[in-house]
Amino acid sequence: MSLGMIFNLLGGLGLFIYGMKQMGDGLQKTAGKKLRQLLEMLTTNRIAGVLVGTGVTAIIQSSSATTVMVVGFVNAGLMTLKQSIGVIMGANIGTTITAQLIAFKISHYSFHAIAIGAALYLFGKKRKTKYIGQVLLGFGILFLGLSTMKETMRPLRDSQMFAVAMERFGSSPILGVILGTVVTVMVQSSSASIGILISLISVNAITYQMAVPILLGDNIGTTITALLSSVGTNSTARRSAMAHMIFNVLGTFTFIAALYLIPDLPAALEKFFIGLSNYFGQEVSAGRLLANTHSAFNILNTLLWLPFVGVIVKVVTSLIPEKDVEFKSGTKYIDERMIETPGVALDQTKKELIRMSKLSQKSVIKAQESFLSEDEDLAAEIKEIEEVINDLECSIVAYLTDISNKSLSEKDISRLNGYLKLVDAIESVADNAENIAELAEYKIEHKLEFSGQAIEDIEYMFKKVDEAVQISIKALEELDIKKANKLLELEGEIDTLEKDYRNSHLGRLNDGDCLPVSGVVFLDVLKNVEHIGDQVTKIAYSVLEDLKSE
Repeated sequence: MSLGMIFNLLGGLGLFIYGMKQMGDGLQKTAGKKLRQLLEMLTTNRIAGVLVGTGVTAIIQSSSATTVMVVGFVNAGLMTLKQSIGVIMGANIGTTITAQLIAFKISHYSFHAIAIGAALYLFGKKRKTKYIGQVLLGFGILFLGLSTMKETMRPLRDSQMFAVAMERFGSSPILGVILGTVVTVMVQSSSASIGILISLISVNAITYQMAVPILLGDNIGTTITALLSSVGTNSTARRSAMAHMIFNVLGTFTFIAALYLIPDLPAALEKFFIGLSNYFGQEVSAGRLLANTHSAFNILNTLLWLPFVGVIVKVVTSLIPEKDVEFKSGTKYIDERMIETPGVALDQTKKELIRMSKLSQKSVIKAQESFLSEDEDLAAEIKEIEEVINDLECSIVAYLTDISNKSLSEKDISRLNGYLKLVDAIESVADNAENIAELAEYKIEHKLEFSGQAIEDIEYMFKKVDEAVQISIKALEELDIKKANKLLELEGEIDTLEKDYRNSHLGRLNDGDCLPVSGVVFLDVLKNVEHIGDQVTKIAYSVLEDLKSE
């Protein structure tokens, strides 16, 4: 193969992958809201999961992208492991739509699609018109790339060296599987590797029997993308990626075993698919036969292993044990892969904000215990939690900033702005808890004494602010208007208590019933507790704003 042929092949492949991405992006934008609705329909029903996986993959034109998305959803807690396996099985079926499209001989319409798509994309006034233009543009570029690859590969059918190499791979199904796996890993797209395969078979560079094992290898190669995407996620997400690989490997080697046991199986399959194409009035071509084989394999593989989803769950659970800690450093729910679907990304952000709120609540409780029981170890723990919360604040703000660069509805813009305010409020609660912990350390170090009334006042203030923090988390989780209004009442009560207790304490200072240093610490504690109440009120307003936009 000459250098010119290599560049032509790579150029055609680049056009194919770029076109597929543009078409998928355009379809996803056109049906972006529908994707979220599809996911909300998911239940523990395996068949529903398969149908959703098939539908979403048919829309975005990439099983790898769907599987990466699924790993993100599992990581975000939006989907269970069992649900994800059904969706992944459906993704394998959905990706065959691309091969079916490629098998249609419509390459000579590629420039028509590019011309119309470019016009709509560049000059369209409405956003939806631009998205449709992007779909057509991607469609045209995809087929232009396919035509380029076909023309580049045509001389290979007369190459003795290529024929010998293919015969060597064709003599062993395992070698064919390895070749398909390697090519798919290299181009990071099973659709692209199948496009290359259809181009080769269309110009008679390889036979159908040689192509089938390579096609099976493509199904293994596509799982590598999901495995790579699961690095750094939680154990459930890693299990989803592992389940994808196990499912595809099992299916491939079941089929390979059948090829070894029944040597005439490829010829029988070829005859069957020719008959099937004739029955449906399709033109019998090598590309069509391969596309039908691809669809049939993935449908049969799903039907074969769908009853064993529970077994697959047990296997991957044993292979990847649970190692997550409830309050660990770093984000748990937000996932960069979800930014292309802003509604889902904002749902993830809300989960992360609730987690951050629970961490702040933990700080407030520990601060109270540290001050009242004079426990220095608790004060040290609060500082550790504060570091985790500061890290979360930076990550959430960065994530929201990335989301803001996408096309958002007015409702999503309102939610995003509200979440930015919430991050600051929740972090401020943790700061106040840390301030109280530092006052506890000062109290312990200087052996400060407080009157019985002062301790009683502080305990009651803490009790009220604990109640407020707890209600704020529930209000945010449930978007409960009653709880939001209750927060506003509590905040007013906490403000009144702070004023009353401050005035009473100043009276005790004037009467000499309390030491001046202890008095300063007491007033600082009251101020910090009251400020926590103020911050919690922002959560109430955020919930009320969310309810308005519903």
